[in-house]
Amino acid sequence: MKEALVVCGDRNLTVGLTIWDIETGDHLLHIPTCASPFNGITCLRNQYLVASQIRRPGSVAGGVIFTWPFSKPRASLRSYSVESIEPVSSTKDGIYLAGGAASGNIYLWEVIEGKLLKTWHAHNSPLTCLAFSDDSSILISGSKDGSIVIWPMISLLDETDLGAFHTPLNMLTAHKSFITGLLPSSNVFNLVFVSSSLDGTCKVWDAVNGTLLQTWFFPQPITATVLDPAERFLFSGSADGRIFMSPFDVGLMKESNVDSDELKVELTGHKESITALTFCRSGLISASEDCTACLWDIVEGVIIKRFQHHKGFITNMIVIPKSSLVPSNNHQMKSTHLPVSLLQKHSQQNDLLGPTVTLMSSSEEQKIIHQFQSFNLLNQQILDLEMGRTPEALQLKVETNIESRLWINGMTKRMMEINDHLRSRLLDLNQHRIALEEKQTKKK
Repeated sequence: MKEALVVCGDRNLTVGLTIWDIETGDHLLHIPTCASPFNGITCLRNQYLVASQIRRPGSVAGGVIFTWPFSKPRASLRSYSVESIEPVSSTKDGIYLAGGAASGNIYLWEVIEGKLLKTWHAHNSPLTCLAFSDDSSILISGSKDGSIVIWPMISLLDETDLGAFHTPLNMLTAHKSFITGLLPSSNVFNLVFVSSSLDGTCKVWDAVNGTLLQTWFFPQPITATVLDPAERFLFSGSADGRIFMSPFDVGLMKESNVDSDELKVELTGHKESITALTFCRSGLISASEDCTACLWDIVEGVIIKRFQHHKGFITNMIVIPKSSLVPSNNHQMKSTHLPVSLLQKHSQQNDLLGPTVTLMSSSEEQKIIHQFQSFNLLNQQILDLEMGRTPEALQLKVETNIESRLWINGMTKRMMEINDHLRSRLLDLNQHRIALEEKQTKKK
């Protein structure tokens, strides 16, 4: 299957998106008016490209998110958000889209109808990375201060929970600087992910328990990372243009800390900082502030092809099937096409223009604020008060909802721990079976 490389920068909206044929290096398409921040592009089922847009200097308006169908790349949808969105990520099935803002807020949309499902304050510093797990059960967020938070989707999709605060599954604070990448593993036996940071480290985490499994130390800030399709190696791009190649095997990790001096494989060919890394069928593709993208033969450690981006350096890269760019008249393909809508600016349950009712607890040390920002909910509250219900009764309902949400989160974590234990036991049994077979073979 032939593939195409989609790239964009963040300096100027007029630069737009550039699409190349990876095999031939031919320029296939240019889509004007796009400039996305780092981690600001995601792909929905190889059918749509979603890109957050940089905030124009001096702009006081909210954010803009573009959605392009690959079959009609010039027919974009322009969705407007309350604030400027930077990193974006989508689930594997293309149904849910998450966006992070400099305020520390996360927005979660359902893309088919464009519903804004949830908005909540996730970090105390700007969001820099977002990633869904391969099974879409968790959302991982990283921020400028180095913190990482894991959010259970079962809680985020709870329609009865209208609060602006959510209880995370885990909060991780081992990094000391800007998070530059989050890579969930697709390994069915382990729900793990890799984080990278400008502190010069990459870390492997157990997402269920929140435990740190391994740390790689590098001599330079790590600016981009990617796992190869078989997840045997981690490639880490650095601020000086080098790309480090590290063995990645979660099931056989022995050393918790690994220094880059122990890693003999380095790819050198860029003159400036690495800005993005991705994989295609032909190999590793890297982009740099030297305004080039390079296709590598990682076995030989040489560059096969170099793509020159004449209008600035590349902040985002995505590989798509070349066939996605061809309009289809096949009715069967149309039936499997994912419909998308304009993304809502405000949640239906959380209308920011609506009034706010604040309920206070009897204790001076506790304050639970529940915002009824939907006109329907506000009218229901007025009706309840007219029927003689007391504020204390309403307060009890709020506290019950909070307790229910905490119980859901606790059960989710417990079920994930059980699942993780079962996977570990299965791996142990497989290793024991292999050892027995080896013994029997030696006896023969």
